[in-house]
Amino acid sequence: MKILKYCPSCGKESLHWDGEKKWSCPECSFTLYNNVAGAVAVVIRCGDEIYLTRRNREPKKGKLDLAGGFVDPKESAEETCKRELFEELQLQVDISKLKYLASLPNIYQYKEIDYNTIDLFYEYNVSEKFEVNLELSEISEAKWIPLKELNLDDIAFDSQKIFFTNYLTSI
Repeated sequence: MKILKYCPSCGKESLHWDGEKKWSCPECSFTLYNNVAGAVAVVIRCGDEIYLTRRNREPKKGKLDLAGGFVDPKESAEETCKRELFEELQLQVDISKLKYLASLPNIYQYKEIDYNTIDLFYEYNVSEKFEVNLELSEISEAKWIPLKELNLDDIAFDSQKIFFTNYLTSI
């Protein structure tokens, strides 16, 4: 993990990382917490198939991913699902049809900084398969995959691999 060196309060090169969740400055007693960030992931399901995207950016570029993303300030997890599905897939969803499934910790590394996340997993069932116009800056493709053909080695994030291990045994 990239370590921050300069204190944003006093400007001295004195920040110390505790190895887990905070930087502190012994010069001015400033503390900067690296708190857990909320993120959502949505299993879009039609029968025995799920809709997955392929990442077009780091981290994990080229790997399969569930649609979703980080929770914005003053936004509920369900509102995040709705916003992210629209931003990524141009898909309009009815929040009342989202089904919460599980939460798992994850580490999202971005530009050499590890962000601890709590990934909230939801399921959204659709009656018919669809295709979408992709936001190609984030996604290189999206496709329907039969659950029985899902290869966990192709999944981008550890939390999603753990989620699918449990999800596949429960259906």
